[in-house]
Amino acid sequence: MKHTCFLKVIVLGVFFTLSSCVTDQDDYVNTPVESNLEKRLAELYGSKSALILPASNDFSKIPSDANNPITQAKVELGKFLFHETALGENPKLEQGRDTYSCASCHHADAGFQSGIIQGIGEGGIGFGIKGEGRIKSTEYREEDLDMQPIRSPSILNTAYQDVMLWNGQFGAVGTNAGTEASWKAGTPIENNTLGFEGLETQAIAGIEVHRMVCDPDFVASSPYKDLFDNAFPNTPIEDRYTRIKAGLAIAAYERTVLSNQAPFQDWLKGDYTAMAEEEIEGAMLFFDKGQCYSCHSGPGLNGMEFHALGMNDLAGPNVLTVVNDATKRGRGGFTGKSEDDYKFKTPQLYNLNDVNFFGHGGSFTSVEAIVRYKNKARHENNGVPSDKLSPKFEPLNLDEAEIHALTLFIEKSLYDPYLSRYKPERLPSGFCFPNADSQSSLDMGCN
Repeated sequence: MKHTCFLKVIVLGVFFTLSSCVTDQDDYVNTPVESNLEKRLAELYGSKSALILPASNDFSKIPSDANNPITQAKVELGKFLFHETALGENPKLEQGRDTYSCASCHHADAGFQSGIIQGIGEGGIGFGIKGEGRIKSTEYREEDLDMQPIRSPSILNTAYQDVMLWNGQFGAVGTNAGTEASWKAGTPIENNTLGFEGLETQAIAGIEVHRMVCDPDFVASSPYKDLFDNAFPNTPIEDRYTRIKAGLAIAAYERTVLSNQAPFQDWLKGDYTAMAEEEIEGAMLFFDKGQCYSCHSGPGLNGMEFHALGMNDLAGPNVLTVVNDATKRGRGGFTGKSEDDYKFKTPQLYNLNDVNFFGHGGSFTSVEAIVRYKNKARHENNGVPSDKLSPKFEPLNLDEAEIHALTLFIEKSLYDPYLSRYKPERLPSGFCFPNADSQSSLDMGCN
C-alpha cells in the first residue's frame, strides 16, 4: 500500500510539473475569424506587424523630424514642459497666471484630448475626474478666454502625422508642400517657414498662441536650465533657452506618446488571447466590410487625407465662442481652395473611451453613435453641400450585430489603459498640473 501511494505521488508530481510548462499560448488554436483577420492584414499591409506601434523608448523606430532627432534628454524636457503650468506667464488676467499648460487641453486622463467639448486653457477652472469638470471662470469675459474653436485633437500617435490640427495648417513638408501661399506673416501659421514637420511647428506656435512663455529669462530663473543644457548641448547658448527649442522638446516627447499597450497591439505582437472573438470580428469588419481602414490606416490608425463627412461644427450651450467661417471650412479655410472646403483630417482612433465628444465639432457623444452615422451616411450639417461630401461617405450596410462588434473593437481593443505612464510624477517647478487654479488643485488633490 505504501509503495502504491508513493507511485501515485510521483505520477501526480510529474503531471503537475509538465502541466506547469504548458501555457495558454501553447494550447492556443487560431479560430477561423482570427485566421481571416491575419490574412486580411497581410493583404492590406504585407503583414500584421506593419500595424505595430514601437516601444516609446525605441527612438530609431518612431517617425521623427529629420531636423529634430528624438533623444532621451529632449523627451524628458518636453514631458515636463508639456505639463508645466509655470509657463503660463502671459495671461490676459493676472489671476490666470501659472494656472494652465499644454496638457490643460490634451491630458492623459482624457486620452490626451480635452475632457470637455471645447478645451479651455487660460480662463478655465476645475478639472473633475477626467477633465470633464473644467468650466469657464466667472471672472473672465468670453473674449478673454483661451478656448478652442474646434474639438481638441489627441496627441496620441501623432508621430504618424506630418501636419497638425484638423485643417492640417501646421507643418512645412509632405502634405503641406505647395501651401506656402497660406503661411501668412503675422499669424501662427508663419511658423511653417521654420521648415519643421507639423508636431514641431504646432508646439513652437502653441507656446505663444496659448499665452505661455519660455525664454532665457524664464529658464535662468527656473530649475529648467540643466534640462535644456542636456537636451541641446550643441546649440549655442544664445539660441538654447528659447521658445523654438522648447517646442522641439515638446514635439520629441509627443512623438513617444504611443498607445502601444492596447489589446490590439498585444494581439499584433502575438498574444492571441488579447482580444475576445467578438472583438476580432469587429477588427475584421474594420479592415474589410466597414471600410474603416480606407481612411484610418497605419500603426496610428489615422490618415493624412482630408474628408468632408458633413458633421456639425461646435455648437450648443457649452460652447462659449463663435466658430468662424475659416474654421467651419476646415482644410479649405487654410488653403483657400474651394475643393478643400468642409474637409477635416482623419483622426487616430485609440483611447476613445476616455472622452464623451466625437467629430471635429463634438456633435457625437459615443463611439457607437459615430459608427451608426457613418453606416447610414446621411450628413447632419445642412451647411455642407451634398456635392462637397467625400466619395467615401456612403452607406456601409452593417447590421446591428456588426455595428456592435465594430464598436466593441474600437472601444475595447484600441484602449491602452496605462497612459498615465506619460505623465511626470511632479514638475520641476513643483506646481500642480495639468491645471493649477484653486478648483483644479482641489479636484486633483494637489497642493
